[in-house]
Amino acid sequence: SNPTDFDRPSTFLDEDFDDDDVNVTFLDEDDDEDDEDQEDSMSKGEGRKRWENLNPKIKQRLIERGQAKAIANKKKREPALEKKRRMLMHYKKIQQEKKRSSRIERPLGFDERAPLSAYSTGMEVTGTIISLTNYGAYVDVGTECDGLLHISQITRDFFVEHPRQVLTPGEEILVKVRSASPELKKLQLTMLDIEESLDLEDEDDDEERIQLGEIEIDDELWGEMKRVTDFGAFVEVGAEVDGFLHFMDHPSWENGMLPSDFMHSGDRVRVWVSDVDMDQRRIKLTANRPSGLPGPKREL
Repeated sequence: SNPTDFDRPSTFLDEDFDDDDVNVTFLDEDDDEDDEDQEDSMSKGEGRKRWENLNPKIKQRLIERGQAKAIANKKKREPALEKKRRMLMHYKKIQQEKKRSSRIERPLGFDERAPLSAYSTGMEVTGTIISLTNYGAYVDVGTECDGLLHISQITRDFFVEHPRQVLTPGEEILVKVRSASPELKKLQLTMLDIEESLDLEDEDDDEERIQLGEIEIDDELWGEMKRVTDFGAFVEVGAEVDGFLHFMDHPSWENGMLPSDFMHSGDRVRVWVSDVDMDQRRIKLTANRPSGLPGPKREL
């Protein structure tokens, strides 16, 4: 033999190569998938055992967290129109619940109520406040309709901006009948002395009085102080309602002075209209001449 030759294993290039001499193992792709499925099933089984061994409270917490996350993801994918509709329905639901919670239980059923004709002017009755508005309170006094306690009939001791300053829905109060009309189904109430309330009513019925719609800002009026309170004075200016003059809007006011120091019932005063509230039927006055008005300034 050739001395350069050396022993080597036979290959398929050799003519005398035999297939039986080669041991080959072929791998199939499905074998890898089977291994992965086996690993997944093992991990799932372990996860199931861990879940079963968890504390029930922790399970519930995880479930709720997952549900909340699913809802949040759903909302992210929610169309704008659908989101707007859902928010509107949520707002309506809150308003309905708020309205239901604010309802006041009435002391008497409608079959147990006295007719309105049984109520006369000056009659003192106990009532339950049903609701508050910008212009007063509706009070159930046990008759066929609620009575209106106008904001001007609550007190004359101070200026009431809104009835909620002194009244609360559901509160029981003592009121007097100012007027009752069975034909019109109207009942007007007052917390003032009935004589004072009727005097105000007579003034309101005077056809010669200036209507609120005819009064404008900066109108100059002469008036008489009717009642002095801790915050100012009510001034009769010939309108259908008295105007209110705050003590700080009086030229005689100085820091530290009380309204009673320079305001007295019966005093005549020149005032200018600073505001007219048609809804609450109020006139706010000032005794300081507005700087924007033309002409010479005149003393009070």
